[in-house]
Amino acid sequence: MRTDVDLVVPVKTLVRAKSRLVGVTDDRPALALAFALDTIAAALPVVRTVIAVTDDPAVTAELAALGVESVPGPEGLNESLRHGFGVLRARDPGSVVGALQADLPALRTAELAAALDGVRGRAFCPDRQGTGTTLLLSAPGEDLAPSFGTGSAAAHAASGARALLGPWPSLRHDVDTAEDLELACALGLGVRTDSVLNPVCG
Repeated sequence: MRTDVDLVVPVKTLVRAKSRLVGVTDDRPALALAFALDTIAAALPVVRTVIAVTDDPAVTAELAALGVESVPGPEGLNESLRHGFGVLRARDPGSVVGALQADLPALRTAELAAALDGVRGRAFCPDRQGTGTTLLLSAPGEDLAPSFGTGSAAAHAASGARALLGPWPSLRHDVDTAEDLELACALGLGVRTDSVLNPVCG
């Protein structure tokens, strides 16, 4: 467990989330919520703190049941991450604050732990395509400087962050499309996502 690492996870208002998964399920908000809950539940055992940045009361209530704090934030992914980063950095100026995407429904706790092991400087984990970012870590006491969006892996590398590459496919596998979801099914979904999708992945 990394007792010096705190994570911020941005969670969109559920009715706006995962628009590219229309047709996969009749209840896309429930699927987006399941993604976030499975992601955060997998992360909790290996870091000191996880907070979510969300304005959705359903997300806030479900996370509270897991013992996870939620804070409201501004619109926009990078803006919400900067807000959450500021909350966590104010609590411990010397901590490592990381940004974890909320759509990693196959995330394995052991794989996240392996990726975090020994990391001390600014670093990021690229997605499976190598162009996006699923995890971004600040250096202790320094800025997070998120540049999520198209080409974020290259942007984070250009800003001096080290790429984390290793045997952790579940950490690199965010889900935006039906194809992504099919591959995540093969990795093994978290219990909440599996429940929403059953029998889609069965």
